[in-house]
Parts: sequence; structure tokens; C-alpha cells
Amino acid sequence: MSEIPEARGAAAVPRQAGAIPRGGSGGSADPIRVLIVDDHALFRRGLEMVLQGEEDIEVIGEGGDGHEAVQMAGDLLPDVVLMDIRMPRRSGIEACTAMKEAAPSSKIVMLTISDEEEDLFEALKAGASGYLLKEISIDEVPQAVRAVHGGQSLISPSMASKLITEFASLAKRSEERTQQVPAPRLTEREMEVLRLVARGLGNREIAKELFISENTVKNHVRNILEKLQLHSRMEAVVYAVREKLLEIT
Repeated sequence: MSEIPEARGAAAVPRQAGAIPRGGSGGSADPIRVLIVDDHALFRRGLEMVLQGEEDIEVIGEGGDGHEAVQMAGDLLPDVVLMDIRMPRRSGIEACTAMKEAAPSSKIVMLTISDEEEDLFEALKAGASGYLLKEISIDEVPQAVRAVHGGQSLISPSMASKLITEFASLAKRSEERTQQVPAPRLTEREMEVLRLVARGLGNREIAKELFISENTVKNHVRNILEKLQLHSRMEAVVYAVREKLLEIT
């Protein structure tokens, strides 16, 4: 939490958890609505101060535990949720699972000190769109919010290497299976989109790469997930590795 030095003076009396009145950004486009969930009030206040300096981002609420996070997400319907893993009453991973039902359109980013592989894998299985360690710099926080809101999946570099190792392991285990149920057939375009998703490209980047609209990309991604019975872009990456659509060295 030392990465947010600006918060030291102003956060001597932390703001209580709860909804934050909207204070229009003055821009014509709607700002990205963010909910912050962390059991440390000082850290919440620091994040709020960082994000409030961005014209296209609005902090709409703060929560202090997983139980409160689910309730607030259902009421406020945030675009992006920044949430810790280790919290009282209900962990961030448990809250993530419940939050995907209460606010299915919300993108959830785990912002934590935990560099445990199990926490990373469980968070992604629960539907998180990102997993960032609290050691990230101040400038990276609003960038992460924008990226996830735009459809990208984000993982801290040190954690990504662990994920790549797991992907490679999954691919190797799949080779050892001699009998498998044939995978659903994807169209040629869907295969192109899946490969680009596996490379970490967001919807806008994929649209530019394939010279199609962003909405068309979203439709393709939705169809891919439905056909493969997957729940997230990250699971689609695992599938791409297993089916050798993406090489891992």
C-alpha cells in the first residue's frame, strides 16, 4: 500500500464504507463507474483519491468486506469492481462468484497482496477479469480500470508467468488423453477471434485486426463462449492452449 503516497495526509480520517454521491465529471461521455472493496479504509481512500483525478472514471461506492461488496454491486451496478481477496465475513473470491449473479455486467479486478497461485486460479475460475498485485504503480490503476472496462483481461506479470506454466501443464495433460469428446465446431471467423483473444487482445484491438466492428467482435466472443460452454475470456485462453491454437514456450 506504500504505492499510493498521495493518500497519507488526506486519509488520516478514513471515509466510511458506503455509496459515494455522484459528482458529475463534466464530460459528455458517461464515466466508468467503479466500486472499491477492501477491508483497509486507508487503502480504499487512497484508491479513491487516485481515481477521482481521472475525468473518465467515477468512484460510486466503497465496501469493507465481501458480504457488503455483493450487496453494493447489486444496488449500484458498477462497471468495474476493484476488490481485495483477504476480507472478513466473505472472501473476495466468494464475493466474486456471487457478484457475477448480482451484477453480471460488472468487470471484477482482484487487487491484492496475495501472490499465491491458488488464489489466482480460484479468482479466474470465479469470473474475475483481472488479478493485480498491490505493488502496481499509481498510474497503472486507472489504466487497469479502462483496460478491463474495454474487455481486456489483466494479470500482474509475476502472476502471469505462473498462469502460463499452468496453461502449459494443461496442454500437456490434454495430449495424454487418448479419448475425448469432439469439441464443438467453431466457424473460421470464430477461430480467428479466439486466437486473438488468446493473445490477450481486447475487443477494440481485435476489431481493428480483423477490420470488423467492435459489436461484431463481442457477438463472436459470446458465441464462442456459448459453444464451448465457457464462462470467461480467460477460460477461452486455457481452451486455446489445450487445443494447440496458441503455442506456449
